[in-house]
Amino acid sequence: MPTTITPLPFTTARLDALPLEPAYAEEMAVVLTDPALYVFTGGGPPDPAALRFRYERQSAGSPDAGERWWNWVLRVRADGDLAGYVQATVRGPRAEIAWVVGTPWQGRGYASEAAKGLAAHLVAAGGVRELVAHIHPDHAASEAVATAAGLRPTGEWGDGERRWAGNPPVPGAR
Repeated sequence: MPTTITPLPFTTARLDALPLEPAYAEEMAVVLTDPALYVFTGGGPPDPAALRFRYERQSAGSPDAGERWWNWVLRVRADGDLAGYVQATVRGPRAEIAWVVGTPWQGRGYASEAAKGLAAHLVAAGGVRELVAHIHPDHAASEAVATAAGLRPTGEWGDGERRWAGNPPVPGAR
């Protein structure tokens, strides 16, 4: 079981994944402003105050001592812009993961890069052995990201979304 409440940062070739802080709310509200981001998940663009409140709750951690809420914003190293986020709800060796990349940054491979980096980080830093994501069956881009992260569709469904799962490789294991 992971022992830290606050996640450790991690990096990929082009991205810095920084632990979520309420101070990121204003910049992230701009990243998340396009209503197209919510077609498959519902909801709509958050205003900065509501996002700050959400980030305060998420940063405080889960009220369940056996569960970790780990959230990161994604900063594009080349220009310093925030471009999205990744998150994991970790319970023992299993993590439910999700990702969002703002519309202006889509189509550049950032989501796949971030999801692969997240998977590797969770194995190395969090002792995770199983990853799970829930994806709307019409969301081909998210299916491609899940595939890049080593997940495969299962026959399980919930709330109109297909469960994807995978077991990332453990470093040093043969």
